[in-house]
Amino acid sequence: MADYFTEEHSADAVIARLSNCDDPRFKQIMEAAIRHLHDFVKDVEPTMAEWQQAIGFLTAIGQMCDDKRQEWILASDTLGVSMLVETINHRATDGRTEATVLGPFHVEGAETLPMGADICRDGKGEPCVVSGTVRDFDGAPVEGAVLDVWQTNGEGFYDVQQPGDTYEMNMRGKFVTGADGRYWFRTVKPVSYPVPVDGPVGGMLGKMGRHAFRPAHLHFIVSHPKHETVVTHIFVDGDPYLESDAVFGVKESLIVPFVANDDTARAEKHGVSAPFWTADFDFTLASSPT
Repeated sequence: MADYFTEEHSADAVIARLSNCDDPRFKQIMEAAIRHLHDFVKDVEPTMAEWQQAIGFLTAIGQMCDDKRQEWILASDTLGVSMLVETINHRATDGRTEATVLGPFHVEGAETLPMGADICRDGKGEPCVVSGTVRDFDGAPVEGAVLDVWQTNGEGFYDVQQPGDTYEMNMRGKFVTGADGRYWFRTVKPVSYPVPVDGPVGGMLGKMGRHAFRPAHLHFIVSHPKHETVVTHIFVDGDPYLESDAVFGVKESLIVPFVANDDTARAEKHGVSAPFWTADFDFTLASSPT
């Protein structure tokens, strides 16, 4: 007798169709996905109208994506999935700098700038100097480390959120460490900002009764040929959204004091106007597996 589809054995019926799959890892993933999905449906027992609403929601997420906006990443971020994947793949139990979410607004092709350059091109925000050292596990400075840096402007917008209204690659840049492993650059103090709420993910957050704010932060991708790349942030200590980040990206080790400074001589040395802010953070990179 044929094994027809039944409610009780629905997942088994679908998984049986994978018998000719010749990719073990793909088969493992699909079997787990099918079982979890069918268990979810049996748990909530959606009505036909709710199922149609879910299909519409998923469709709307895809329709919102383009080369400047990634609504699927935003959905993954706000549901905590991005952070879980990051944490599983970068378990920082050995002293390396902890990783956090990439976010939907990284842009390839940022210009490599001279050390100390200003990534703020629109002049919006409070002047800030960010510095530190890239080191290995032995504490030795890492020469030739590339720091890909990006953040919002002083009004809380990434450049890709303001096409035509701001400078291209505003608040973005790359810096390469010298023999001392040191880096420093000028920017503006990060501010808290909401993730985009004009799409389906924003509607979901509203329905869940959640706010959409991220605590103030700078993004970094730190890479080197002989070390593992780390994707991370540094967060502004004291920000009101540190414990309720909309994308669950905060780790205690990444919270950094931003210190107010009104020393005009020091400001002149760094090429900023007083008063200004300073932040210092050292990165520790793990060696690449051999």
